[in-house]
Amino acid sequence: MNEQLALFPLTLRWLLLACVVGLLAGSASALFLVMLDAATQWREAHRWIVWGLPLAGFAVGWVYLRVGQPVEAGNNLLIDEIHDPRHVVPLRMAPLILLSTVISHLFGASVGREGTAVQMGGSLADQLTRLLKLEAAERRIVLMAGISAGFASVFGTPLAGAVFALEVLAIGRLRHDALLACALAAVVGDQVTTLWGVHHTHYAAGLIPALGGWNVVAVLLAGVLFGLVGMVFANGTHALSAWFRRHIAYAPLRPLLGGLLVAAALWGLDAWRYAGLGIPVIVEAFQHPLAPWDFAAKMAFTIASLGSGFKGGEVTPLFYIGATLGNALAPLLHLPLGFLAALGFVAVFAGAANTPLACTFMAMELFGADIGVHALLACVAAYLFSGHTGIYRSQRVGQGKWRLPVLKSLPEGLKLGDFKALRQRHKAPAAPADPPASPD
Repeated sequence: MNEQLALFPLTLRWLLLACVVGLLAGSASALFLVMLDAATQWREAHRWIVWGLPLAGFAVGWVYLRVGQPVEAGNNLLIDEIHDPRHVVPLRMAPLILLSTVISHLFGASVGREGTAVQMGGSLADQLTRLLKLEAAERRIVLMAGISAGFASVFGTPLAGAVFALEVLAIGRLRHDALLACALAAVVGDQVTTLWGVHHTHYAAGLIPALGGWNVVAVLLAGVLFGLVGMVFANGTHALSAWFRRHIAYAPLRPLLGGLLVAAALWGLDAWRYAGLGIPVIVEAFQHPLAPWDFAAKMAFTIASLGSGFKGGEVTPLFYIGATLGNALAPLLHLPLGFLAALGFVAVFAGAANTPLACTFMAMELFGADIGVHALLACVAAYLFSGHTGIYRSQRVGQGKWRLPVLKSLPEGLKLGDFKALRQRHKAPAAPADPPASPD
């Protein structure tokens, strides 16, 4: 009984903290979504502005070089601070990522929005650390609540937002000590955004087929493909970013060059459907057949934008890639078009972010509870076959996805960004022993 009595003041404390975090993150997301919608509409009405993308990229890169280096790691910085709390996340993260993302969308970069909402939520929440002098353990939970509130409010998915912050930190492990705070902050953040008059896009998955032999096999096969595409997206973005860093020392020149390439491709190829978020194309993917290369084209434009240094996020482009890939696979797998587009919508993200549970909840929130079992199968298959890679390089490997010998000797808390190098060292042949010394 003493334990239950002690829970009352603790619950009240986290109720108040989570409400404050949700209020801050939900309001920030509402402002961001309004600005993003205005920027998108202006770009569509004045497409010539895409030629300003190189200069916009240079300006954003210069600002981050001058005042934004402490927060340039973005989502990875938040994950690092949760695992190893050191310094309060600077408040400048919120306005910098807000303005740089809106600028990226205004000029036509193919980027997302979840990174912006998560970073705003996390940085605003972390200011409570200094104000209330929170201990390291409490600070971890506040940061996670900020991530939950930001994710939930920008997509209108409080269940997915709550679970996302628990799941994204480490593969194979969940932080249940933050469950109450994350759930409360996600619900409050979502409600606050709605109260500000901001509404989210609705998608209709249409007919959900019954569970059956072929349907289960087809969903699993699709999940494998969704996971492989998520892996290609994550690896491609990291590889291009590394290439730019190796060959262009001055950071602002990277998005300038990337912006020039993206602008030329958008204009020269009449590829406007791949600019910005691409919400209209995502909606189309649920309604009628699209070009089978849409997913690959969007992936190329997004990798070019993010890899060269434009700010935003990966998730909405992953929704686009997944929905259009599902659209293309539907006739091959003999599944309803809208249904497979819905599975691709969440499963490619599940594979790229290693968050199958959050993505299953997202499917149920966006498309209805009836899709839950199918979504779970597709998201788990995507998660497994995307391998030990992902869009967040600071994500830890808490437990390997597969019971393989190379995974049993992983050091505690290994970052996902270091996994490839460690595995290559394991595969490298041992150096030959020195020959015995010849006798005198």
